[in-house]
Amino acid sequence: MLISLYQMQPIPGDVPGNIGKIAQAAMAAAEMGAELLVTPELCTSGYAQGAAFEELAEGRDGAIVGALTEIAADCGLAICAGFPERDGNRVFNSAVLVRPDGTAEFYRKSHLYGDGERAAFVPGDEAPHVFDIGGIKAGMLICYDVEFPENVRTLALAGAEMVIVPTALPEGIISRRIADTVVPARAFENGVFLVYADLCGKENDLSYGGRSVILAPDGDELARAGMHETLLVADVDTTAYAEAKAQNPYFADRRPALYQLG
Repeated sequence: MLISLYQMQPIPGDVPGNIGKIAQAAMAAAEMGAELLVTPELCTSGYAQGAAFEELAEGRDGAIVGALTEIAADCGLAICAGFPERDGNRVFNSAVLVRPDGTAEFYRKSHLYGDGERAAFVPGDEAPHVFDIGGIKAGMLICYDVEFPENVRTLALAGAEMVIVPTALPEGIISRRIADTVVPARAFENGVFLVYADLCGKENDLSYGGRSVILAPDGDELARAGMHETLLVADVDTTAYAEAKAQNPYFADRRPALYQLG
């Protein structure tokens, strides 16, 4: 399965403008034969929007998801994108994966990062789930979620072969360690493909780290971005890493009865 990743500079607060950028990336990815396009956290609205999320947030039946669904159908590929989701009086930092046939999967970020996110969003309270995309079992997390090993392990134990992670990682030394060290370790220790799609450039007073990456189950990089907008493409072949996964002893040697974590 050929997948694509769009490292994107958001237009602050401009939903139609951001949707237009995603549409252009989807067309380019489809022309290359990709069956999935992964875009960053809150890329439809911009991430550094603070109190404006109250106005930008939409329900799952709103215009944002509707537009993404239309693009997926027109281009013939699935699209994963982050969006601010309204559910009654609550706003979530969410991701949606829409398929060309109109079906969709949703995930709400469960681990909110920093005072800004905690002021704007309610944390999701459902564990990540596994679904099928192009014959591959996949699950979604959002940014900070992947830095908690339990999240990726939960998906891997449930049969996930690929973990999709829209992110908005800021620029900085610690962030660089997350993109270059922590995230590859998650792929390796769980024997999964991992698609980590970051924003880039500047938005208001925030600079993003870029360094988006598509990782193989042995932790190797299949494609890696720099600091600027780019469209990555990689082949996710679950049969190609059977030997590497067979040599991974972690699942066979686990002793869950000892892991009484609080």
